[in-house]
Amino acid sequence: MNSFTTEILHWYYNNKKNFPWRNTKNPYKIWVSEIMLQQTQVKTVIPFYNKWLKNFPTIYDVANSSDEDLFKSWEGLGYYNRANNFRKACVQVISSYDGHIPKNKEDLIMLKGIGEYTSSAIASIAFNKPNHVVDGNVKRIMTRVLCLPDTSKESLKKINIFLAKHIDQKHPGDFNQALMDLGREICKPKKPL
Repeated sequence: MNSFTTEILHWYYNNKKNFPWRNTKNPYKIWVSEIMLQQTQVKTVIPFYNKWLKNFPTIYDVANSSDEDLFKSWEGLGYYNRANNFRKACVQVISSYDGHIPKNKEDLIMLKGIGEYTSSAIASIAFNKPNHVVDGNVKRIMTRVLCLPDTSKESLKKINIFLAKHIDQKHPGDFNQALMDLGREICKPKKPL
């Protein structure tokens, strides 16, 4: 392990928050959290996440849900298209993968509502695949660490090369969550701590 990776993981293991989706390796539960966390703050998501899993404990429950039940459970999170896409993706998993959530990024990204970031997050956290994530927090951290002037195409290329080289191969999910936490807690857009 290189020093960047070691320091990131050391910080994470000493400071990580105890979120409900971190107490599982269940890919469905991790997927639910990643969809809910899109454009929504963590503190807002936690009660919705717990309620969702109570109402829809499996992808089959989501796939077979009525619009009314689905949107009522999502009510308050906004961006209702996320819930609708999630249901469509659950149907895809049932029909194309015999109900088993795909383990690799290439298959995950084919599911409705899952993009580059979400596929990497699920693959790394649930299945221990060494796929790095790049979201707004990670971009901000890496432009500062690498002294890049902006997040232009050239800068993003450098960020991706750096992260692909430095992601921890044994604990890629922890590495990604460490960067997300660091961006949320310390490396803030204004007045970083």
